[in-house]
Amino acid sequence: MRGADTAAGATIPHGGMFRSLRIRNFRLFFLGQSVSQAGTWVQMVAQTLLVLKLTRSGVALGLVTACQFLPVLLFGPWAGLIADRVDKRRLMLGTQTAMMVLAFTLGLLTITGHVGVAQVYLLAGLTGVANAFDNPARRSLVTQMVPTDHVANAVSLTSALMTGSRIAGPAMAGVLIATVGHGWCFLLNGTTFIAVLVGLVRMDNSGLRLSPPLPRGKGQVREGLRYVLARPELRTPLVMVAVVGTLAFNFAVLVPLLATRTLGGDAGTYTLLSSLMSVGSLCGSLFVARRTSIDLGLIVAACAAFGGATAALSISPNLAVALVTIVAVGATGLAFMSSCMTVIQLRSEAVMLGRVNALYTMVFLGSTPIGGPIAGWVAEHIGIRAGLGMGAAATLAAAAWGWHLLRSGDPRAVERAVERAVERPSRGPSRGTADGEPVPVALAD
Repeated sequence: MRGADTAAGATIPHGGMFRSLRIRNFRLFFLGQSVSQAGTWVQMVAQTLLVLKLTRSGVALGLVTACQFLPVLLFGPWAGLIADRVDKRRLMLGTQTAMMVLAFTLGLLTITGHVGVAQVYLLAGLTGVANAFDNPARRSLVTQMVPTDHVANAVSLTSALMTGSRIAGPAMAGVLIATVGHGWCFLLNGTTFIAVLVGLVRMDNSGLRLSPPLPRGKGQVREGLRYVLARPELRTPLVMVAVVGTLAFNFAVLVPLLATRTLGGDAGTYTLLSSLMSVGSLCGSLFVARRTSIDLGLIVAACAAFGGATAALSISPNLAVALVTIVAVGATGLAFMSSCMTVIQLRSEAVMLGRVNALYTMVFLGSTPIGGPIAGWVAEHIGIRAGLGMGAAATLAAAAWGWHLLRSGDPRAVERAVERAVERPSRGPSRGTADGEPVPVALAD
């Protein structure tokens, strides 16, 4: 056997790709999010094209992306702590309502002709603040809706939902922008939040695996960071996500420029590329949902494949080749992210889950304010293909590091990982099955 703590993963029971949807609370959540996430992508595409129309600048695209995700980086640790302390469903009711109001505000400003880049930056930043608190609560709530042996499936289905919404969202945005304008995209997004709010209100608390709220205390943010750093099975995927998220997942900046400048297309070309990337992302998420085990070997393989697909996109000679390669980019990228997220959700104690999810959100979404402007600068001064190539190189380097850990693992460390997973006393409610049995652990061979 080859591996280390970092090879630890989780064995997932059979029962069908969509088994989590049999549970009412998760079904309500899933249906509400399926409507809202499509609206979110309508707004993101419209916001990107609005900024490009106002400025025609790759740097400006990077800045608006930074405004939207910088709050995740700044407030992430405290957002995770709050998610551990309060009722996650009520927290989401507040954050989703705030994002609805902000979407309506941006829509009205745009329709009335009072929108400028400064207003877009401000509202993107406020949306980012709400999103910073929403993300750890939402990710943690998913694990409370289903039995522990359904968590991996629920996480993968949620990833499939998030990415599948990108198929309809960009296409809807393209139609709305061409017919009625950018402002109606933002109003549509505001309306879709109603579906989430209705689903949250109708949930049955008795069907949630609620954990006692974390009592107030000193040093709890640092405690969450120490918890992750002390566990290689959590630390390794988070480091890989940090590298890939910072330097590779900058498609909101690079794909519009690739479509309109390098490939000589227009807004329709961009929405087509975005939709096909979403098709690939959906396939990648469903692939992970069908898996019966998730481990570092799968994470490394998906990371390497994502790096190769991004490299292929960077050298695509024409639109036809780009349309094919961007499907592969979407599939491999989401297979990597879903695998990392599943391991993190299953290997974290309940009392720490909000803070661990916040750290994941920070290293992925919170890295965008750093990576977005870097990618925009590289695209403007060196070339759009160079920006994609930078991400490909970073991703392949992260995969090589993960492969090195797999090859050089200490078998005794593997034994310690298993012992920690099945024998460690939890400071919160059990993360085992409904019978109190521990979640089984699968290790890379």
